[in-house]
Amino acid sequence: MSIGRAGISRRAVLGGAAAATALPLTDAWAQSFPSQPIRMVVPYPPGGPTDVFARIIAQELQATSGWTIVVENKAGASGAIGTREVARAEPDGHIIVLGTNQTHATNGVLLKEPGYDPVADFAPVAGIADLQHALVVRKDLPANSVQELIALAKKDPGKLNYGSTGAGSASHLAMELFKVKTGTNMVHVAFRGAAPMATEIIAGRIDLAFSTLPSVLTQIEGGNMRALAIASDNRAPQLPNVPRLKDQGVEGGEADAWLALFAPAKTPAATVDALAKAILAAVAKPDVTANATKQGMLVNARPPAQFRPFQVAEVKKWTEVVRIAGVKID
Repeated sequence: MSIGRAGISRRAVLGGAAAATALPLTDAWAQSFPSQPIRMVVPYPPGGPTDVFARIIAQELQATSGWTIVVENKAGASGAIGTREVARAEPDGHIIVLGTNQTHATNGVLLKEPGYDPVADFAPVAGIADLQHALVVRKDLPANSVQELIALAKKDPGKLNYGSTGAGSASHLAMELFKVKTGTNMVHVAFRGAAPMATEIIAGRIDLAFSTLPSVLTQIEGGNMRALAIASDNRAPQLPNVPRLKDQGVEGGEADAWLALFAPAKTPAATVDALAKAILAAVAKPDVTANATKQGMLVNARPPAQFRPFQVAEVKKWTEVVRIAGVKID
């Protein structure tokens, strides 16, 4: 049966009106997103590796999407202050936080009152990069492989000492995980940051440590300390000749520090999707990869559906390490 032009027009108008009325709020919102500058909260002080990479991502995201990105440093309480602010913010997509393994995996078990749930209070937007941990030793330690180090530690339990960047830090937990996986016993010496820890390893007063590559890469390359292994699923592009722990018989010792972007939990799915697409496109740019490598990082881009189960597994993993090791912080 044929329909006249007037009938088509009328039905089209009615159908369009009905579709507009039925359009989900999330879709309508995504079409106009963003309507204002996007705040990227970095819950750490300016100048560190996390802050530097956040600004690289923000600059590239602004260039590729045309959005206005404002980076804000909100440091304190192991990253909990800035993270908490985003957890409690309006979930409209105009505020995101650069989360880490500390803020979104270990704070929940280490801090008495972080003020947020690292999983329930956030919607993951994208995993973006890893800061790989290297197992470094003083240059004259009589161990040239992980297995030789394990043998040395077991020969005289408690004689070797290891440094960390503080009780409950990623470097501390990485070594506690290593001790669990290898059945070794070593003495913990905590420092206030990576620089003093590296100084003591160079001086020979500390035997070994797990340290993120940005903190020790120059010293490794200069021969002031040696890297025996990378505690990651991936080899480090900056140290291609250094094997992984698993290459040397230690399974399950992976301890990447990681960076990811999160929005408040109730941010509309369509808005999270728009953010994710733009961020993942920015991270994929060759200049970003080159900058990450230069900073001692490894780009590891993952969309929300892939990153969420990883984060949940990380929370479970490090909660168990903290329990077994009896790690406590002030």
